[in-house]
Amino acid sequence: MRAPLLALALLAGPAAAQDITYSDNATATCLAGAEEFADKRACIGLSANFCMEAPGGYSTYGMGGCLDGELTFWDGLLNENYRARMVQAKSADKDAAMYQPELPKQAEALRDMQRAWITFRDAACDYERSQWGGGTGGGPATLMCLMRMTGEQALLLGSTY
Repeated sequence: MRAPLLALALLAGPAAAQDITYSDNATATCLAGAEEFADKRACIGLSANFCMEAPGGYSTYGMGGCLDGELTFWDGLLNENYRARMVQAKSADKDAAMYQPELPKQAEALRDMQRAWITFRDAACDYERSQWGGGTGGGPATLMCLMRMTGEQALLLGSTY
């Protein structure tokens, strides 16, 4: 879904190529210094915001590129945290099968939860876009929504309970 959304955001900008200065540094540095979940959550969007404040980042095209850059960062972290959580779930399922085979399988529940979350995220961000009535801000608004929700899910999957 990200590719079509980015294409729409890019189409909204001028046809001439623009240089966008994006770096994950602000977000990564913030995460490295954050201990509490709320502090980590506050890191979402920092790199995109720095990028949008730089030359070329203020246009619709630039915003789309900046937001997509940070979305890619969070998507990578989400996949990393999901894989780690799945390893834990499968290990717990293996242990539980020896003593309580009737228990629901954590790995299946995690997979089902993540699939449902993806459907929810996409629908929520489609709704976000619908509020722009076809205007050029719809693309960046959608990418911002995807970035925010993906970042939050990445943090949730990476948290310890």
